[in-house]
Amino acid sequence: MTPKDGLMLGEELSQRLYELFWPEGALAPARTIAVRSTMTTTTPYPAPDSAAAVVRGLDTARDRPQPAEDASCSPQKYAGMSRNFRASAWKHLDENDLAQASNKAWGLVAETVKAISAQHGGIIHAHRSIWQVVRELARLVGDAGDVPTQDWIINSFRVARSLHSNFYEDKDQEVDVIAGLRLCEELSRRLYELFWPEGAAADGSI
Repeated sequence: MTPKDGLMLGEELSQRLYELFWPEGALAPARTIAVRSTMTTTTPYPAPDSAAAVVRGLDTARDRPQPAEDASCSPQKYAGMSRNFRASAWKHLDENDLAQASNKAWGLVAETVKAISAQHGGIIHAHRSIWQVVRELARLVGDAGDVPTQDWIINSFRVARSLHSNFYEDKDQEVDVIAGLRLCEELSRRLYELFWPEGAAADGSI
Protein backbone atom coordinates (compact mmCIF):
# COMPACT_ATOMS: atom_id res chain seq x y z
CA MET A 1 0.00 0.00 0.00
CA THR A 2 1.36 3.40 -0.96
CA PRO A 3 1.07 6.36 1.44
CA LYS A 4 -1.49 7.90 -0.91
CA ASP A 5 -3.59 4.71 -0.93
CA GLY A 6 -3.43 4.53 2.85
CA LEU A 7 -4.49 8.13 3.23
CA MET A 8 -7.47 7.68 0.90
CA LEU A 9 -8.60 4.53 2.67
CA GLY A 10 -8.23 6.21 6.06
CA GLU A 11 -10.27 9.19 4.91
CA GLU A 12 -13.01 6.93 3.59
CA LEU A 13 -13.14 4.93 6.82
CA SER A 14 -13.33 8.10 8.91
CA GLN A 15 -16.09 9.52 6.73
CA ARG A 16 -18.14 6.32 6.83
CA LEU A 17 -17.85 5.95 10.61
CA TYR A 18 -19.16 9.49 11.09
CA GLU A 19 -22.01 8.89 8.62
CA LEU A 20 -23.09 5.70 10.37
CA PHE A 21 -22.64 6.57 14.03
CA TRP A 22 -22.40 10.38 14.45
CA PRO A 23 -23.33 12.34 11.30
CA GLU A 24 -22.98 15.68 13.09
CA GLY A 25 -19.36 14.89 13.93
CA ALA A 26 -18.20 14.93 10.35
CA LEU A 27 -16.63 18.07 8.97
CA ALA A 28 -17.60 19.09 5.49
CA PRO A 29 -15.35 17.02 3.23
CA ALA A 30 -12.82 18.95 1.19
CA ARG A 31 -13.36 16.58 -1.71
CA THR A 32 -15.43 13.57 -2.59
CA ILE A 33 -13.74 10.34 -1.63
CA ALA A 34 -14.73 7.90 -4.33
CA VAL A 35 -14.18 4.37 -3.12
CA ARG A 36 -17.76 3.22 -2.65
CA SER A 37 -18.90 -0.04 -4.19
CA THR A 38 -21.29 1.73 -6.57
CA MET A 39 -19.41 1.68 -9.83
CA THR A 40 -20.30 3.89 -12.77
CA THR A 41 -18.52 1.97 -15.53
CA THR A 42 -20.39 -0.98 -17.01
CA THR A 43 -19.26 -0.99 -20.66
CA PRO A 44 -16.47 -3.50 -21.38
CA TYR A 45 -13.13 -2.02 -22.36
CA PRO A 46 -11.80 -2.73 -25.88
CA ALA A 47 -9.70 -5.89 -26.00
CA PRO A 48 -6.59 -4.09 -27.32
CA ASP A 49 -6.67 -1.68 -24.36
CA SER A 50 -7.10 -4.51 -21.87
CA ALA A 51 -4.29 -6.47 -23.53
CA ALA A 52 -1.97 -3.46 -23.32
CA ALA A 53 -2.77 -3.10 -19.60
CA VAL A 54 -1.98 -6.77 -19.03
CA VAL A 55 1.36 -6.41 -20.85
CA ARG A 56 2.27 -3.40 -18.69
CA GLY A 57 1.44 -5.30 -15.54
CA LEU A 58 3.50 -8.34 -16.50
CA ASP A 59 6.39 -6.15 -17.60
CA THR A 60 6.38 -4.31 -14.28
CA ALA A 61 6.45 -7.66 -12.47
CA ARG A 62 9.14 -8.94 -14.85
CA ASP A 63 6.94 -11.92 -15.58
CA ARG A 64 8.16 -13.42 -18.88
CA PRO A 65 6.48 -16.02 -21.13
CA GLN A 66 7.29 -19.65 -20.48
CA PRO A 67 6.22 -21.41 -23.70
CA ALA A 68 6.42 -24.98 -22.39
CA GLU A 69 4.15 -24.13 -19.45
CA ASP A 70 1.94 -21.55 -21.11
CA ALA A 71 0.56 -23.93 -23.74
CA SER A 72 -1.63 -25.63 -21.14
CA CYS A 73 -2.92 -22.40 -19.59
CA SER A 74 -6.24 -21.28 -21.03
CA PRO A 75 -8.60 -18.53 -19.86
CA GLN A 76 -11.35 -21.11 -19.48
CA LYS A 77 -9.14 -23.20 -17.19
CA TYR A 78 -8.56 -20.27 -14.83
CA ALA A 79 -12.21 -19.23 -14.97
CA GLY A 80 -13.22 -22.73 -13.96
CA MET A 81 -10.76 -22.63 -11.07
CA SER A 82 -12.22 -19.33 -9.87
CA ARG A 83 -15.66 -20.93 -9.87
CA ASN A 84 -14.35 -23.86 -7.84
CA PHE A 85 -12.67 -21.55 -5.33
CA ARG A 86 -15.91 -19.64 -4.83
CA ALA A 87 -17.86 -22.82 -4.09
CA SER A 88 -15.10 -24.07 -1.77
CA ALA A 89 -15.06 -20.79 0.15
CA TRP A 90 -18.73 -21.07 1.07
CA LYS A 91 -18.32 -24.77 1.89
CA HIS A 92 -15.50 -23.99 4.33
CA LEU A 93 -17.61 -21.25 5.89
CA ASP A 94 -20.39 -23.77 6.49
CA GLU A 95 -17.78 -25.93 8.23
CA ASN A 96 -16.58 -22.93 10.28
CA ASP A 97 -13.10 -23.22 8.77
CA LEU A 98 -12.46 -19.49 8.46
CA ALA A 99 -8.82 -19.79 7.47
CA GLN A 100 -9.59 -22.01 4.49
CA ALA A 101 -12.62 -19.92 3.54
CA SER A 102 -10.40 -16.82 3.53
CA ASN A 103 -7.84 -18.45 1.28
CA LYS A 104 -10.45 -19.73 -1.15
CA ALA A 105 -11.98 -16.23 -1.37
CA TRP A 106 -8.54 -14.93 -2.34
CA GLY A 107 -8.24 -17.78 -4.85
CA LEU A 108 -11.52 -16.74 -6.46
CA VAL A 109 -10.10 -13.28 -7.20
CA ALA A 110 -6.60 -14.46 -8.12
CA GLU A 111 -7.90 -16.98 -10.67
CA THR A 112 -10.28 -14.37 -12.09
CA VAL A 113 -7.32 -12.06 -12.74
CA LYS A 114 -5.35 -14.94 -14.26
CA ALA A 115 -8.29 -15.77 -16.54
CA ILE A 116 -8.62 -12.20 -17.77
CA SER A 117 -4.88 -11.90 -18.24
CA ALA A 118 -4.73 -15.14 -20.23
CA GLN A 119 -7.67 -14.05 -22.37
CA HIS A 120 -5.66 -11.00 -23.36
CA GLY A 121 -2.47 -12.88 -24.15
CA GLY A 122 -0.60 -12.80 -20.84
CA ILE A 123 -0.01 -15.82 -18.63
CA ILE A 124 0.66 -14.99 -14.98
CA HIS A 125 3.41 -17.06 -13.40
CA ALA A 126 4.28 -15.10 -10.25
CA HIS A 127 2.18 -14.03 -7.29
CA ARG A 128 3.39 -10.43 -7.59
CA SER A 129 2.10 -10.28 -11.17
CA ILE A 130 -1.52 -10.59 -10.04
CA TRP A 131 -1.30 -7.30 -8.14
CA GLN A 132 0.51 -5.53 -10.98
CA VAL A 133 -2.05 -6.62 -13.57
CA VAL A 134 -4.90 -5.46 -11.31
CA ARG A 135 -3.19 -2.10 -10.88
CA GLU A 136 -2.88 -1.63 -14.63
CA LEU A 137 -6.45 -2.71 -15.35
CA ALA A 138 -7.68 -0.30 -12.67
CA ARG A 139 -5.50 2.44 -14.14
CA LEU A 140 -7.14 1.84 -17.51
CA VAL A 141 -10.47 2.59 -15.86
CA GLY A 142 -9.13 5.70 -14.14
CA ASP A 143 -7.52 7.02 -17.31
CA ALA A 144 -10.93 6.76 -18.98
CA GLY A 145 -12.25 9.17 -16.35
CA ASP A 146 -13.88 6.77 -13.89
CA VAL A 147 -11.74 7.30 -10.80
CA PRO A 148 -14.43 5.95 -8.41
CA THR A 149 -14.34 2.57 -10.13
CA GLN A 150 -10.54 2.60 -10.24
CA ASP A 151 -10.40 3.19 -6.49
CA TRP A 152 -13.03 0.56 -5.79
CA ILE A 153 -11.11 -2.10 -7.73
CA ILE A 154 -7.86 -1.31 -5.93
CA ASN A 155 -9.41 -1.28 -2.46
CA SER A 156 -11.48 -4.41 -3.09
CA PHE A 157 -8.38 -6.24 -4.25
CA ARG A 158 -6.64 -5.14 -1.07
CA VAL A 159 -9.41 -6.85 0.91
CA ALA A 160 -8.84 -10.03 -1.10
CA ARG A 161 -5.14 -9.89 -0.23
CA SER A 162 -5.95 -9.46 3.44
CA LEU A 163 -8.04 -12.62 3.30
CA HIS A 164 -5.05 -14.45 1.85
CA SER A 165 -3.02 -13.23 4.84
CA ASN A 166 -5.75 -14.45 7.18
CA PHE A 167 -5.16 -17.99 5.93
CA TYR A 168 -1.83 -17.86 7.77
CA GLU A 169 -2.87 -15.68 10.72
CA ASP A 170 -6.43 -16.98 11.27
CA LYS A 171 -7.46 -13.91 13.26
CA ASP A 172 -10.55 -12.69 11.40
CA GLN A 173 -14.01 -13.35 12.77
CA GLU A 174 -16.77 -15.01 10.79
CA VAL A 175 -18.48 -11.71 10.00
CA ASP A 176 -15.20 -10.38 8.56
CA VAL A 177 -14.67 -13.39 6.33
CA ILE A 178 -18.26 -13.42 5.08
CA ALA A 179 -18.11 -9.72 4.19
CA GLY A 180 -14.76 -10.23 2.51
CA LEU A 181 -15.99 -13.19 0.49
CA ARG A 182 -19.03 -11.26 -0.72
CA LEU A 183 -16.76 -8.42 -1.80
CA CYS A 184 -14.48 -10.89 -3.60
CA GLU A 185 -17.49 -12.27 -5.45
CA GLU A 186 -18.48 -8.79 -6.54
CA LEU A 187 -14.92 -7.93 -7.56
CA SER A 188 -14.69 -11.08 -9.67
CA ARG A 189 -18.00 -10.32 -11.33
CA ARG A 190 -17.03 -6.71 -12.04
CA LEU A 191 -13.63 -7.60 -13.46
CA TYR A 192 -15.22 -10.04 -15.88
CA GLU A 193 -17.84 -7.45 -16.77
CA LEU A 194 -15.24 -4.83 -17.63
CA PHE A 195 -12.47 -6.87 -19.19
CA TRP A 196 -13.86 -10.22 -20.40
CA PRO A 197 -17.67 -10.40 -20.32
CA GLU A 198 -17.70 -13.89 -21.81
CA GLY A 199 -15.52 -15.06 -18.95
CA ALA A 200 -18.43 -14.76 -16.54
CA ALA A 201 -20.15 -17.55 -18.46
CA ALA A 202 -16.97 -19.65 -18.42
CA ASP A 203 -16.77 -18.99 -14.69
CA GLY A 204 -20.35 -20.13 -14.21
CA SER A 205 -21.43 -16.92 -12.49
CA ILE A 206 -24.21 -16.16 -14.97
